[in-house]
This record gives sequence, C-alpha cells and structure tokens, in this order.
Amino acid sequence: MLERYFTVKPEGTAEQIIQKSRFLSYVKRTETEEEAQQFIQSIKKKHADATHNCSAYIIGEHDQIQKANDDGEPSGTAGVPILEVLKKRELKDTTVVVTRYFGGIKLGAGGLIRAYASSSTLGINSTGVVERRLMQEYIVTVEYPLLGKIENEIQKTNYLLDHIEYTDKVTLHIFVNSDEIDSFTDWMNNLSHASAALSKGTVTYKEIDVPNP
Repeated sequence: MLERYFTVKPEGTAEQIIQKSRFLSYVKRTETEEEAQQFIQSIKKKHADATHNCSAYIIGEHDQIQKANDDGEPSGTAGVPILEVLKKRELKDTTVVVTRYFGGIKLGAGGLIRAYASSSTLGINSTGVVERRLMQEYIVTVEYPLLGKIENEIQKTNYLLDHIEYTDKVTLHIFVNSDEIDSFTDWMNNLSHASAALSKGTVTYKEIDVPNP
C-alpha cells in the first residue's frame, strides 16, 4: 500500500463556454477500470445528444491502467489532453469525462487541446483534490488538565486529531503518518511527562484537502 497519494473527492462537475461550444466536465473517483467505464457510460447515456463525450482515466497504485478516448474529435485533441492533466496533477484512481455541445465555431487542433485540458482542470478544481495518507491511529488517554496543552501543540505538527471522548479522563484519537510513529510517542511522552496512556488503533487512509494550484 502506498503511504500517500493524490486523488479527487468522490464526484464533481463544472461547465464553461468556449467559442459558443458548451463543455461540461464530470469527475469521479474510480478505483477499478470497471467503475471508470461504468461512469463514462453513464455520462454518455445522460448526454446522448451531445456532439462528443471524451474521457480519460488513471487507475492503480502505480498508474497501471491509463486510457484516453477522443470520441470522434480529431485524434489526440481530447482524450490525451484530459489524461495529461491527470498525470500533471499526479492523480490516481480518477476518471474525467468532458462533454461537448458544438456551438458552430471550429476550434482547430490547438484550440481543442486547450479546451479539453482547461475543462478537465476546471472540473478537477471544482471537485477538489485530497491527499490520502496511510496513518496509524493512536488512542491517547490523559487527565483533563493536559487537554488544552495537547490541543494547542498538535496544531504545530502533522498529526491529525480525529475526535475526543470525555469520561472520567480524556481519550484522544490521533492519527500519525507511518513514518512519524517513533517521533510521535516521544513527543507525547515529553508533552505529558510520561503520564499519557498510549495504545495503537487502526491503520487507515485519512484524507487531507489539497488547495487548488
């Protein structure tokens, strides 16, 4: 399993008009090629009256599956530009479909490449990108007076405070990057003067929002 990678939020859309042609961008997180194809077909069905439904996707930990489809546009002017945007943004498990309703003005090869690339970027930015990090959960139990100190100090770190349980003591569920496990236990022991009770929970991916470039 990858320690971290970029992908999109579950699903999103965007739209723009270029030279009277309407470009609708559909973006979805797809973890298998079957999911990608089903999504593409669903958009084609939704916009069966469109001039083109062009698409591209990247699937797999190591980008093993990469496909692009021009859907009737001149070869290399639609699917490949969409795919190049996915690669440039380093996105995994992502499918983009750009639907075009022709507005009567031909864009030329260069214009088409720019239109499909910009539509893909607009759709991805509208959907949102996340970094998925493989993180170790720590269950940390402390006395109440330590809570404020931990909450303040954790904001200065890469650790992720997921939630807090309040009983006779305070139990914090903190997620730690896999390469920071040793430093976390040292950090918590120093912060609590070794009074915190630590135990490991689950190992899972947590998603961190990535600002648009």
